[in-house]
Amino acid sequence: MVPAAKGKKALVAIDLGAQSCRVSLLRWRRNQPVIEIVHRFENSPVSQGGMLLWDINAIFEGVKVGLKRCSEIAREGIASIGVDGWAVDYVRLDAQGNPAELPFCYRDVRTEIAEDRVHGILSPSRLYSMTGIQILRINTLYQLYSDQIVGADCSLPWLNLPEYIAYRLSGKRVSEYTNATHTGLVALGTHSWCKQVFRELGLDPGAAPEIVPTGSLLGSLKGDLSALPGFEDAKIIVPACHDTASAIAAIPAVGNDWAFISSGTWSLVGTVLDSPCTSDEAHHLNFTNLGGVGGKSYFLKNVNGLWLLQQCLSEWRTRGIQCALKDLIAECSALPAPVATIDVDDPHLMVPGNAVEKINRQLQALGHPTFSYDGSSIVPLANLIFHSMAERYADVLASIENTTGKKLNRLFIVGGGSQNHFLNQLTARRTGLKVTAGATESSTIGNFAIQAAVFDEDWTPAAGVTEESVARWAELFTQDARTQSDSGASRASRLLSSELRHGLEAHDEGWAR
Repeated sequence: MVPAAKGKKALVAIDLGAQSCRVSLLRWRRNQPVIEIVHRFENSPVSQGGMLLWDINAIFEGVKVGLKRCSEIAREGIASIGVDGWAVDYVRLDAQGNPAELPFCYRDVRTEIAEDRVHGILSPSRLYSMTGIQILRINTLYQLYSDQIVGADCSLPWLNLPEYIAYRLSGKRVSEYTNATHTGLVALGTHSWCKQVFRELGLDPGAAPEIVPTGSLLGSLKGDLSALPGFEDAKIIVPACHDTASAIAAIPAVGNDWAFISSGTWSLVGTVLDSPCTSDEAHHLNFTNLGGVGGKSYFLKNVNGLWLLQQCLSEWRTRGIQCALKDLIAECSALPAPVATIDVDDPHLMVPGNAVEKINRQLQALGHPTFSYDGSSIVPLANLIFHSMAERYADVLASIENTTGKKLNRLFIVGGGSQNHFLNQLTARRTGLKVTAGATESSTIGNFAIQAAVFDEDWTPAAGVTEESVARWAELFTQDARTQSDSGASRASRLLSSELRHGLEAHDEGWAR
């Protein structure tokens, strides 16, 4: 049941994306929620001295612009603010609590050496047995060890990026549970850092933040923003700070027969379990067990997502060749299946640059024709990528069934990539599952659902959230978002509809949910 509208304040969701960020506002009209995207700003890694970094100061300035706009709009006041975003990257803090330096982007190649050295101390099988996390060199574990290799001050405290923004707003340094598990440093099946991993790798446990449950209340908004109208009593809540966990929280599904794909820059393909699965088969297939809302385990695998197509389109743009994504999808739907597919998870395709050349190498090895760099190759190459992704999805979902013993019947696709109806059709055909496309703004909806679940019926903060309470709010907010997008009857509707178009036409992290 929705609490009474009387006295109900607005909620703010900050959603950090690796290529765009947004600040959204949820207000109540006639006791019904209305979601409005009030500010969206671009974000991308910056290259300095051969290093790939994030301009975290610019990101926070963009967040502040969005919060100021929320203050201007929500005259009824703001009840709470929550931040979610991509995982693994982190900020180290100096003695004043400011960034000691710009944080690294997970795509920086520095972790290639660190991964080898870590595995020389702790084998992948030992790491998996201790944490249940898939072996990916982008994990925070390898990044922290990279700091150690170059002699950085590893005693400086660190925070993953969403929690860093929450820290700037609240003054409290924490690691939210779902995001903490993504570091590769949390002991399997617990809410605690794995002391053995820290000890054997020589990492400083004193630099790690306290792990707190999803939905924890950090306190009131601090700093200059707290003086703005409407922010006087605003609370800072950590939702599922990992954006994928927030996106999954936005799926209003019940039962044990469904799986999900959080589709975007990465595609995270998985299902929800009551407890981690770390069987030999799970380890062999490199599945991960990430923390979920209500203490659940998200058993999933990272698949190289639509970032691969983005890389190809970027190469063509440098040659003066433009192509709108919606037109590209429409043209692909008229083509037959390619004679061969590629391995989208080839490690070479995980790093930026020369994507078309790397795809051509795979095709050459298979004895198939390669693509040219003129405009005639754009559509068939995109068609190859879509079919290859659908095939990879089907392989991973089949492995999930075999490994967990689940019988899957339904597949929910959330995130910006959920609007790629051609890819959805290919996925349904390859998997044989009933595919349901969720909202593009699923991370934002999950963020809002967790915030709402923190409050009691009288709209005062309560302790903790449950999976059931979050699901009830997610269902309400998802239905409302669909209604708004279909009707176009309000400013919020127009903004959400614009967001759908933006997610299809722009090659950004709007895909990455």
